[in-house]
Amino acid sequence: MGRLELVILGLTCCLAVASSAKLGAVYTEGGFVEGVNKKLGLFGDYIDIFKGIPFAAAPKALENPQRHPGWQGTLKAKDFRKRCLQATVTQDDTYGEEDCLYLNIWVPQGKKEVSRNLPVMVWIYGGAFLMGAGHGANFLNNYLYDGEEIATRGNVIVVTFNYRVGPLGFLSTGDSNLPGNYGLRDQHMAIAWVKRNIAAFGGDPDNITIFGESAGGVSVSLQTLSPYNKGLIRRAISQSGVALTPWAIQKNPLFWAKTIAKKVGCPMDDTAKMAKCLKITDPRALTLAYKMPLAGMEYPMLHYLGFLPVVDGDFIPDDPINLYGNTADIDYLAGTNNMDGHIFSSIDVPAVDKTNKVVTEEDFYKLVSGLTITKGLRGANATFDLYTETWASDSSQETRKKTVVNFETDILFLMPTKIAVAQHRANAKSGKTYNYLFSHPSRMPVYPDWVGADHADDIQYVFGKPFATLLGYRPQDKTVSKAMIAYWTNFARTGDPNMGHSAVPTHWDPYTTEKDNYLEINKKIDGNSMKQHLRTNYLQYWTLTYQALPTVNSGEAVPEPPTGDSEAAPQPPKDDTEAAPEPPVGDSGETQMPIAIGF
Repeated sequence: MGRLELVILGLTCCLAVASSAKLGAVYTEGGFVEGVNKKLGLFGDYIDIFKGIPFAAAPKALENPQRHPGWQGTLKAKDFRKRCLQATVTQDDTYGEEDCLYLNIWVPQGKKEVSRNLPVMVWIYGGAFLMGAGHGANFLNNYLYDGEEIATRGNVIVVTFNYRVGPLGFLSTGDSNLPGNYGLRDQHMAIAWVKRNIAAFGGDPDNITIFGESAGGVSVSLQTLSPYNKGLIRRAISQSGVALTPWAIQKNPLFWAKTIAKKVGCPMDDTAKMAKCLKITDPRALTLAYKMPLAGMEYPMLHYLGFLPVVDGDFIPDDPINLYGNTADIDYLAGTNNMDGHIFSSIDVPAVDKTNKVVTEEDFYKLVSGLTITKGLRGANATFDLYTETWASDSSQETRKKTVVNFETDILFLMPTKIAVAQHRANAKSGKTYNYLFSHPSRMPVYPDWVGADHADDIQYVFGKPFATLLGYRPQDKTVSKAMIAYWTNFARTGDPNMGHSAVPTHWDPYTTEKDNYLEINKKIDGNSMKQHLRTNYLQYWTLTYQALPTVNSGEAVPEPPTGDSEAAPQPPKDDTEAAPEPPVGDSGETQMPIAIGF
């Protein structure tokens, strides 16, 4: 045999050995599952991908999820399953299915042998608790929450899953008839399934990190606070959402349950009868009975988020602020985007994104009074004065529009996150705390050039889209993505974002309450990126000055913002008012009262 033949034979043998680095059929508690083994490049490693593994039985409407009974033979886990039943973007139809509790797993493999004892990262998607899916939006089969880049670059197992959203996930009567939190319990079932089964896939069941963005970040935070997850979660990452955000907990679930009951013809005066009726109502009708208005709202968008987690006395046993003792041994990394509030500002104050439109003082006062509704006129005036201080020296439209965005970013994301990391640090025993600010500017060409990192802008970098989708991304975007994947996966591996499988561009110091320190993440990330005391004067205002103001009782009036007329002055409270004015919701022709979700 010639030398060339020997070389070819040697290469063939090596490739044959390499192809053996796959799991094949894996035995789980429900039965065998078989995914797809994918080769990464000509001489690269491999990844096993499993899509559509059931982690619970097909759920019954408005009931807690149950264990899956299992299956015969080998389940072909090669395609994403449909999302949980939810309204389409236009809210005039539904898509997805009731039988939706499935998860997906990405397992990176070496060239010669299958992986063992890898850290596990479980993703919880956002979408206002109204929409979303474990695979995410997709364009030409490129799914937003595809775990391949994180898994292979960070050498971790990635898991994504579906959970119920909208009325089917979060409708509650506020009592034992419909306690709510079905979507949170779905999430818990997925985490618990991973704990019991991931060792068979090469994962370490004692090193599970949950991570998520927006409603997913809130969910991550709530899961760490719930006593149901004791011993299941080692670490957690909340991106742009924590349990203390003003939109994390629904304070008046019965109001929203009644709106659905009225729409579908169920009894409204007896919660037992209401629950019985709603459970046998067509789930699609329940889903479509709620519409989120996106225009013509009298109050800020926040107040129309009807179906959210609730304090049920069980899964969430108390107000989240009182549950941080449950996180004492969980490492926690949390942060926000520097203009997280932009997308909400552009809905609440449409002029923000329009170069030919102006933001008036009345526009901003209306927004402020709508988001400080629990503190009445005094809260609105004090907040308005603080945020408009700079307008005396610079009243340009860019400054005013940035003020609107900063205000919504502060109240909906930044301040709650700062309080959450401080609470975690104060209650920590072995758990470490890290804080960040993501400020890589938005790439949306329709946005004004002053817009920074908008809500959800971080996701594409965490999931490695600049590497998976080469066209459309610049070298600086790869820099950001590489850094985020390195920090996130190192943190999942060791509890320290600096230590692990991947090199990082600069050292990230743990958060301390004294320094109030955070890492700023953008294309310039270097030794100067560790910073301190972000918007501290605003934090002091919200936590001390604002909180000290008397709360307006639910039976008293709240300030009435102007009704669309920019010349109208804010109206003082009326003594005889029992409830807030009732703004329209959707195009149903009906009216609904905004629920005062206090910051």
